[in-house]
Amino acid sequence: MEYVIRTENLTKKYGKFLALSNVNMSIPKGAIYGFVGKNGAGKTTLIRLLCGLQDPTEGWYSIYGIQNNDKRIIQSRKRMGAIVETPSIYMNMTARDNLIEQYRILGIKELDGIDELLELVNLAGTSSKKARHFSLGMRQRLGIAIALVGNPDFLVLDEPINGLDPEGIIEIRELLLKLNREMKITILISSHILEELSKLATHYGFIDKGRVIKELSAQEIEDLCRKCIRVDMDDTGKLCKALDDYGVEYKIISNHIADIYGDIAITDIVLKLAEVGGKVENIYNKDENLETFYIKLLRGDINE
Repeated sequence: MEYVIRTENLTKKYGKFLALSNVNMSIPKGAIYGFVGKNGAGKTTLIRLLCGLQDPTEGWYSIYGIQNNDKRIIQSRKRMGAIVETPSIYMNMTARDNLIEQYRILGIKELDGIDELLELVNLAGTSSKKARHFSLGMRQRLGIAIALVGNPDFLVLDEPINGLDPEGIIEIRELLLKLNREMKITILISSHILEELSKLATHYGFIDKGRVIKELSAQEIEDLCRKCIRVDMDDTGKLCKALDDYGVEYKIISNHIADIYGDIAITDIVLKLAEVGGKVENIYNKDENLETFYIKLLRGDINE
């Protein structure tokens, strides 16, 4: 598998404060990577390192296979676009003038593509309207347009939907999916809004107190959060005996706990277990989502 970003034991200290501790993470090419953590967990610190705004204290990272201590990292970073914390927008300029200024900053003389960028982020009709009169969602979309100047194939977004209303969130979501699916841009999204992130991400990295505690694909999380019936009983060996001929899928969690999948009623399970002398202590429907998975991960209920 080809990776856009890899880190190994990446560490950042501010005096005695340890902001990042031995971070190991990998972002596959073509992914929408959801970087999940509470405020202060270290998300923005890592993003600032990747963008070259700060240097690591220990460890290393690579962008498209080029390590941060290699002079060629400058060329790799030219393939990146980023919004760190808030979009860099000149409020007294129009959307078009903001893009022209970004072209100038990057040394791009030909202004081809500005109309396409404005159309892409749904700002083509803003004409002479200054950015200070934009809604928050419009400013976020302009920020993404600015980050796309130079045709990067890797986009880094730090909390892109914070403070947006439902309409603004939907607009950003549709834009990011289009960038990923149609333009093949790999995206790193830092966020703690898990419900929305679950509609976008193909991969996840979970960070807490400066340490990445788990990396999983969306499919792996979906498998872990599958809807099932959780049975707490005296002996799950009896459950195997009862269900092996029943044609349903199940998973033994421990000597006393099992998950049963498929279309089967709780009453039928209890009756089947009663036939083999199984004593049920508790039985209930179990249907988790990304948020409950994350909470359990922080509590240590899921093995790291």
